[in-house]
Amino acid sequence: MSVPRTHLLDDPWLAPYADVIERRAQRTEETIRRLTSGASDLPTLANFASAHEFYGLLRTADGWVFREWAPNATQIFLVGDFSNWEVRPEFMAERLPGRDIFEWHGPGDLLSHGQFYRLEVIWQGGRGERIPAYARRVVQDPKTGLFAAQVWQPKPFRWRHRFTRPNVTPLIYEAHVGMAQEEEGIGTYKAFTKNILPRIVKAGYNTVQLMGIMEHPYYGSFGYHVSSFYAASSRFGTPEDLKALIDTAHGMGLAVIMDIVHSHAVKNERDGLSCFDGTPYQYFHDGSRGWHDAWDSRCFDYGKTDVLHFLLSNCRFWLDEYHFDGFRFDGVTSMLYLHHGLGVDFSSYGMYFDASVDEDAYVYLTLANGVIHTVKPDALTIAEDVSGMPGIGAPLSEKGVGFDYRMAMGIPECWFRLVRDVRDEDWSVGFLWHELTNRRADEQTVSYVESHDQALVGGKSFIFQMLDKEMYGAMHKGSVNLTVDRGLALHKMARLATLGCCCAYLNFMGNEFGHPEWIDFPREGNGNSYHHARRQWSLRDDPTLRFKGLADFDEAMLHLMTKERVLEDTIPCRIYASDEDKVLAFMRGEFLFVFNFHSEHSLADYPVIVPPGHYHHELDTDAEAFGGFARIQQRQEYPMTTVKHEDEICFAIRLYLPARTAIIIRRTPPKRGDGKALVQALAHAVSMREAQKALDK
Repeated sequence: MSVPRTHLLDDPWLAPYADVIERRAQRTEETIRRLTSGASDLPTLANFASAHEFYGLLRTADGWVFREWAPNATQIFLVGDFSNWEVRPEFMAERLPGRDIFEWHGPGDLLSHGQFYRLEVIWQGGRGERIPAYARRVVQDPKTGLFAAQVWQPKPFRWRHRFTRPNVTPLIYEAHVGMAQEEEGIGTYKAFTKNILPRIVKAGYNTVQLMGIMEHPYYGSFGYHVSSFYAASSRFGTPEDLKALIDTAHGMGLAVIMDIVHSHAVKNERDGLSCFDGTPYQYFHDGSRGWHDAWDSRCFDYGKTDVLHFLLSNCRFWLDEYHFDGFRFDGVTSMLYLHHGLGVDFSSYGMYFDASVDEDAYVYLTLANGVIHTVKPDALTIAEDVSGMPGIGAPLSEKGVGFDYRMAMGIPECWFRLVRDVRDEDWSVGFLWHELTNRRADEQTVSYVESHDQALVGGKSFIFQMLDKEMYGAMHKGSVNLTVDRGLALHKMARLATLGCCCAYLNFMGNEFGHPEWIDFPREGNGNSYHHARRQWSLRDDPTLRFKGLADFDEAMLHLMTKERVLEDTIPCRIYASDEDKVLAFMRGEFLFVFNFHSEHSLADYPVIVPPGHYHHELDTDAEAFGGFARIQQRQEYPMTTVKHEDEICFAIRLYLPARTAIIIRRTPPKRGDGKALVQALAHAVSMREAQKALDK
């Protein structure tokens, strides 16, 4: 659920660029008309996004039909079990007259479920083995490492649960099926369904974000070098296993979204789309623009009609076929800018509207959001964009790109920089508040302390950044270690502050209980080990270890936010921030959040100005159940008092704030009849007449 957003053009800093914003909107409309032969309504565009119903290997009432788009090809053959892996004329696809499409028809008994096949694509001066671009099932040979498409025609999957995503704040559990198990190896859809989904529900999250679903040749790419865009990764099981995972999640009340990677594609030619028809520019830009040097991958040409057909249909395919509830679009910054955002500090508005912007990509993302929200109105779309381009999170009706949320990628950077590079005594609470709430009025963001990014490829998890080697010997209950005490306290406080200020919240699996070390997939450099490509759930479950307290706190704060609807239709309002005392206080609805980030100084009888009401303790990070020191009395009441502030008499409550702790305090608004008591409270400080004036204010 969201708070109404400001219109994109209400931002006065955008006034000089209004013509660019208008031009991009017009370009989007022109593209829609081109793709839909003159119609401009998005439902027609959604119908255009149905290439998966035409291309690839499909079963029909008359038998089999196969179609492929390959402009430069001269011949295409299906080669597989059914042809003894030989190129045979009866399996040759014919080019349709006047078109760049090849088509093959065969009787129903010619192919059978489970058979393997590939394509032999021939072009002027060359030929090559290829996997069909629209293949829905692709399997890797464990001996050769080569992929083959698979004829996949099982009995239709029987969906048991009709699901509509609830209109509540997304609490997202980012997960990777392959590394979700504790045993060293690759996890499965079935194991995730049985073992991990119940954990996610119990932990209080309402949305699962699955990584690495689209088929990718190299496991260590984390799923971001995609080869087959219409195939669910076979490493984890069958398509039906994935559907059962999603269906089960829906039955538990969980929405399921997936990482969709349309920012680039793997450079592999046999297994991917690169040089599919013998040219490097069929799906991608020609020349250097078609290569992403930093990622060693290929860059799509979003200006081509057939590429738009492929990618927009891919969005619809995952919604239709697998009942996903939305997408996190990976690498949006890389898509939007010709420089891919590399080495660029987005320090001025002009950088969002100059010639470095790939407006074809901008239009594609706008069209994708239109298709997704037309096909599934309750779908959730999230942009991974570090640039903060205005309009990314604004609705299509306001000339925006239409994403529901943008990843607030500056927040984890802020937290890691504070605990890694800044002495505790030098923290700026005002700076922290700015980072936690720094977002455009026309957009909503997903806030997080850490995702998979922070611990991947040489990084560390947030807890490991603070504890390092101390984690190995001082995480037992009863152990005394100042480094561990600091890390555990800040782990809880960082999550509570981030959640309390969020529009939506995200956590990578295992980090809620302080998963140690880093993420590393099997490769030559680590002896092909799976040791760091798993989750050690036993740490969370062991009552003798302090990991359990972190997880229990995470669970308690999420359940409180959900039960009391703290995040719904509210925004965080700062009450107080002191860099000297390291105290931050803000209200969210009827709940007061107070943090003492000071490393040493506990504060007694500390006044916090509040609106009139009754206040009592709800939750704190220092409770013994959460691995704290139990310095705060549980369930206590906080009597109203008065303080003088800037020559005014204000209501306040006085708190005991131990060092490195945070408290959530519930406010109950004054009831009828409380007015006299409030006036009397003020009368202790001023005359009755002045008290009445202050009360009226």
